Amino acid sequence: MSVLAADAGGTNTRLALFEPGNAAPMHLETFASADHGSLDEMVTSFLAEHPASVLAACAGVAGPVRNGRTETVNLPWPVDVASLASTIGLDRVALLNDLEANAWGLASLGADDLATVLDGIPGAGGNRAVISAGTGLGQAGLYWDGTRHQVFATEGGHADFAARSDLEIDLYRFLAAELGHVSCERVVSGMGLVNIYRFLLHHDGAAAPGWLTDVVAAGGDEAAAISHHAVAGEDPSAVRALDIMVSVFGAQAGNLALTVMATGGVFIGGGIAPKILPWLRSGTFAEAFLAKGRFAELMSRIPVHVVLNDLTALIGAARRAERDLEGHAARG
Repeated sequence: MSVLAADAGGTNTRLALFEPGNAAPMHLETFASADHGSLDEMVTSFLAEHPASVLAACAGVAGPVRNGRTETVNLPWPVDVASLASTIGLDRVALLNDLEANAWGLASLGADDLATVLDGIPGAGGNRAVISAGTGLGQAGLYWDGTRHQVFATEGGHADFAARSDLEIDLYRFLAAELGHVSCERVVSGMGLVNIYRFLLHHDGAAAPGWLTDVVAAGGDEAAAISHHAVAGEDPSAVRALDIMVSVFGAQAGNLALTVMATGGVFIGGGIAPKILPWLRSGTFAEAFLAKGRFAELMSRIPVHVVLNDLTALIGAARRAERDLEGHAARG
């Protein structure tokens, strides 16, 4: 008897089978999202490889969920909950925003799954917030109802990018000329790092370096290459680009903390944060997070942690599926 969990992202989709109550998956597979035509197709392949009696299932997906369907933004295909349930052989399947799934997974994390960026008040209670930079920028909240945290999804990553300096104003104008609407996601994400780097080359009147043109010609990961050259200190523009992104990341994390009054902590998920942890701890992030004027003192009391466990969204999806099992059992 198993619970099926999915974490469907713009780059990769993970599928896992969990024993109810166990945070360690029994079987786990990773699929390249763009190489498959649907989540249903991957589930079919996964269950053929790992046959199981599935009691409940939940999928976290990168994008907003409405009426049992995703509205694709960063996913290469839509997800329909009725079709997915039929594929698995269940009456119903839970379908969540991917950050909602991440938020569900927080309660299952241990101390070793977190790296602290800002101490705040350790063990502080109240609402929590999750913000994750990867292919895009996801955000979710957890409000404290007096007994437990209740998870809710947001699409705050698509809210307007708020420039805070002359250089960021120039960055906004550069991106607005191309995109029209400039969201936070266009600056804080893998694509955001690429956008900032392109802007700096334009701003400085510099040509793209050979290492970047080689990556582009080979169809490689520009964001990963820029991040690598920044962390290694091999390219001054890459260093500046990462500095800017980390600063905007801190400001937006602070905005989210204020929006949901996250006195219980802000949790930074996604694939980027663990790779740039020293940068997040260098002071740039904290300075931007705390710079909220009259609310700076309040901000200083909010703990900020990086989530190191990259299975958090899968674990969260499994926990959400188990909640459905509990509800079914309670109804008899």
